[in-house]
Amino acid sequence: MSRKKQAELRKNVKPYESSNTKSGIMQLVNTIPTFFLLWFLAYQSLSVSIWLTLGLTIVAAGFVVRIFIIFHDCTHQSYFKNKKANRYLGTVTGIITHFAFEKWKRSHSIHHATSGNLDKRGTGDIWVMTVEEYVSASAWERVAYRLYRNPIVMFGLGPIYLFFIENRFNRKGAKRKERLNTYLINFSIAAIYAMLIWGIGWQAFLMVQLPILFVSGALGIWLFYVQHQFEDSYFENEDEWDYVKAAVDGSSYYKLPKIMQWMTGSIGFHHVHHLSPRVPNYNLEKAHESTPPLQQATTITLASSLKSIRFRLYDEKNRTFVSFKEVKELLSNTKLKSKVQLNNRRPSLQEK
Repeated sequence: MSRKKQAELRKNVKPYESSNTKSGIMQLVNTIPTFFLLWFLAYQSLSVSIWLTLGLTIVAAGFVVRIFIIFHDCTHQSYFKNKKANRYLGTVTGIITHFAFEKWKRSHSIHHATSGNLDKRGTGDIWVMTVEEYVSASAWERVAYRLYRNPIVMFGLGPIYLFFIENRFNRKGAKRKERLNTYLINFSIAAIYAMLIWGIGWQAFLMVQLPILFVSGALGIWLFYVQHQFEDSYFENEDEWDYVKAAVDGSSYYKLPKIMQWMTGSIGFHHVHHLSPRVPNYNLEKAHESTPPLQQATTITLASSLKSIRFRLYDEKNRTFVSFKEVKELLSNTKLKSKVQLNNRRPSLQEK
């Protein structure tokens, strides 16, 4: 894509960057009260059936994902026109979703500025190793990476680590504003938990809250994972990296059923979001539909997205993701080559 076409593409999307107060308020009204209602009904259903409770918590978890998308827009200053309104709403939704607003705002902005850049990995993204890096890594590094990319660890233990460790502590060197925001959100969560446990008991609280956190966390990680980990995703070194290509070619269009698209705040139009983070979630589909070049982005469905589980390493040479199984033979050949070189080398004076 030429520079001229890139500029034209961004220009076509720009009109959809305008925040709409009415749309934003309508989304809040049909989302946050519904979540609290579902939480209450889940608690009430404990006396009827644990299976009914579980069903209600799963639906409530879907609304947590939708609230997170609102939070996410606030970090981009795109939900409302007013910066303070975005910050206040972002902090409130950060309490509900258990994310530190200022901290995540920083790391996520770095993710947008470096997505697909092989020389700037490590902040706000999924850990990705190239085939060459994996083959050259130590045994312990390979074990750590394999554990990290294991679905049970990523989607099972991942939500626990995210909610109770990663999001609760400030990074080293965080500025005062960022630190205070994290403290405020942590204190608010602790106070709400304490009041609920005092009011309904710790057993009932855990039976409702834990499934909501676990399911919403797993869904959130999955959405973030699958929209950048597809077969022909875009990755380049710094000297060849391009922002627009990284957005359009390195982010997928996750075509979901309408109810799931609604529940996930249209974040499936991820290529549009990465091209222009200032487009609020309620305008993403409009931007996609009105811009033909964006409709050519890699499209994945619920069925095809499941294949991404086996995409573990990025092959720079063939520009595609590969599985551990596909690299196993290469790793074996590398070990054999090293062994032959070791056996054929000339002995040192000390060895003689």
